[in-house]
Amino acid sequence: MSGLPPMASFEPRRSAMPAAAPGPPAAHPDLPSVRSYWNARIHDQEVTRSEPGTRAYFDELDAYRFEKLDYLARLVDFARFAGRRVLEIGCGAGVDLVRFADAGARVVGVDVAETPLSLAHANIRSRSLSAPLAGADGAHLPFADESFDFVYCHGVLPYAPEPNGIVVEAYRVLRPGGAALFMGYHRRSWLTAMSRLTRTPLEHDDAPVFRLHSADELERTVALFPRRRILHERFPVRSRLHDGVKGALFNDVFVPAFRALPKRLTRGLGWHLIAICEKEAADELDVVFPSGVAG
Repeated sequence: MSGLPPMASFEPRRSAMPAAAPGPPAAHPDLPSVRSYWNARIHDQEVTRSEPGTRAYFDELDAYRFEKLDYLARLVDFARFAGRRVLEIGCGAGVDLVRFADAGARVVGVDVAETPLSLAHANIRSRSLSAPLAGADGAHLPFADESFDFVYCHGVLPYAPEPNGIVVEAYRVLRPGGAALFMGYHRRSWLTAMSRLTRTPLEHDDAPVFRLHSADELERTVALFPRRRILHERFPVRSRLHDGVKGALFNDVFVPAFRALPKRLTRGLGWHLIAICEKEAADELDVVFPSGVAG
């Protein structure tokens, strides 16, 4: 995926909000339990100290997320989405969504659960931004074909009843030449090894349809896209989540030791598998990832 034209070659189409697709689809039988699970839990809320729904609360979620996922701002240059039609599937409390909106993207967020959607609304209001939200299953999106330039689906496939359906729908609502990002949890990562060694459960591994992927499995999941690449990300970084002896061992012993290992030994052990996908090969294609990432 190289030789892509520069950003200036892309002129976003100006249109109203995406129209709804006809006909309500049948819900997956696991969807109610998935919705109930995420209505009772907000990802990373344990690191916050402020009142949920306040600007300080959302700032704490944002700071922790982009500290923990130190690769995300490098991989997704939010500023380059200005004027583009972006769909976030599984927007949660809107932590990433408001970064798209603040950068000037015409972003829409969907989620299956009401609690995170209400927080996402509050997050958007707290920053005086605008971004439509909808309660929707990513495998049955209420948008017309070719409605978006970019579909962002980070941290959703591991918990979705129909991950293949999400990929199919993302492909459908993308314009020709549009791009998508999906994330899965890596079965053979440093974190799964640590979890087994320390007998510590993986976060949210009690979710109703929780799943891990190998790199090959994720690639097969997104095989509908003719141009795709799987990246290994989310390597150990210092964390505020742990304190005491456990925190000292993780932050001061394990993280430096892992980072000191040769990259050839660790590059395939990332906890996050990132699938970067493009719909069709079009002359006007302008993917919005840093040079070399999609190449």
